[in-house]
Amino acid sequence: MIAVVPSLPAQDRQGIAAEAVNTPQGAPTDEHRQESSARPNAGPALLQRGPRYQLSAADVLDISFPFTPEFNQSVTIQPDGYITLTDVGDLQVSGKTVPELTELLRAAYAKILHDPVINIVLKDFQKPYFIASGELAHPGKYDLRSDTTLSEAVAIAGGFTENSKHSEVYLYRHVPNGWAEVRKVDVKKMFKDADLSEDLHLQPGDMVFVPQNRISKFRRYIPAPGVGVNMAPY
Repeated sequence: MIAVVPSLPAQDRQGIAAEAVNTPQGAPTDEHRQESSARPNAGPALLQRGPRYQLSAADVLDISFPFTPEFNQSVTIQPDGYITLTDVGDLQVSGKTVPELTELLRAAYAKILHDPVINIVLKDFQKPYFIASGELAHPGKYDLRSDTTLSEAVAIAGGFTENSKHSEVYLYRHVPNGWAEVRKVDVKKMFKDADLSEDLHLQPGDMVFVPQNRISKFRRYIPAPGVGVNMAPY
């Protein structure tokens, strides 16, 4: 099941993940997402593997002009996603890949240089990561060092606890315009059937959420054994 919901603070996600998720008004429809996934550069897809790194705030870029070195510069992406370039001004670059940024700079500098040649080196960047939360032995933020699936992320975070709901594990992924795409995976059935086709591949920034099962929720309200059993009548 795939749905798109507004991106929420971590403390608000548990309530959403524990229920069936519906597509809110104004969100991309299933048909629209299918059409978008068929187009190049249509945005992140849950099954996409090996995506290019997308630039974000605090990344540091070395920009060099082999034939006009007076324009060489090192820039840091500002919190609002912009960089300030010599003789060009401000450009919004957050979310773009290095090849996309190269083309953007070529178009910008073509106004003052003839057929500019530009090289960009990403000098410093935020290391790819994923978040593991909910009923896991060691929830937290983990480096995404290699191609990692949802079940591997669960194992990295220490595995399920006795209170985990194995049949409902959620993968949250940010998509453009402030929305989050959600995919529910029945890990229990996946391993029972020995079918890993639903074992999704993570992308940087993904969050894996494991809700609490109903039994553990119910046990919170069971009194301790013996309480009130031997009380004498009035």
